[in-house]
Amino acid sequence: MRRLVAVVTLAVLALVTVPAVASAQTLSEGMCGRAVHHLQHRLGELRYLPASYTPGCYDYRTMQAVTAFQGWRRLGRDGVAGPRTLSALKTANIPRPWSNRHILHVEVHKTRQVLLLVGGLGRVQRAIHVSTAAPGHVTPDGHFHVYAKYRMSWSKEFHVWLPWASYVVGGIAMHSFASVPPYPASHGCIRIPAPEARWVYKKTPIGTPVNIR
Repeated sequence: MRRLVAVVTLAVLALVTVPAVASAQTLSEGMCGRAVHHLQHRLGELRYLPASYTPGCYDYRTMQAVTAFQGWRRLGRDGVAGPRTLSALKTANIPRPWSNRHILHVEVHKTRQVLLLVGGLGRVQRAIHVSTAAPGHVTPDGHFHVYAKYRMSWSKEFHVWLPWASYVVGGIAMHSFASVPPYPASHGCIRIPAPEARWVYKKTPIGTPVNIR
């Protein structure tokens, strides 16, 4: 009888512990700990986060960085670091830009929903998740330049404030926005997550080339 009780107890413990092990293989918003710290360190190595950004808690900025990585690698974009994403991170390289021009410039990869800020040596400084035009709207392809900048710009057409706006063609700007979902959702602009928008604004003075396609 004691042996039967012991077997049943072990079986119950096995059922209880299996989900815990599985959940440890997935990191998502709200989680904190060493695994999240390592994730942020790796994302920093690959330029999806600033190298010094390792708070150890999975916050909005980390979620957006994971979404950028998933977009670049053409994985499902959900901002959750599941087994497939974590495995891909182990062998990933820093994103490579289209251009080999050794000047500061921006590339907006619409199919990946990723903005690359490329430094003067032709190396990617940051890879950032963005959201471009939703169906029925257009983020134009082409080679443009930042022609105007406003810390706070009012869109007369859509009646909304656009913080940290850098205009590249017509009324199309790279700017901060409260909602930057993992799919194209804008009226044509290039939405940037708030934690990254100010940095992009400061790094792209008037005249900075911006390539979109």
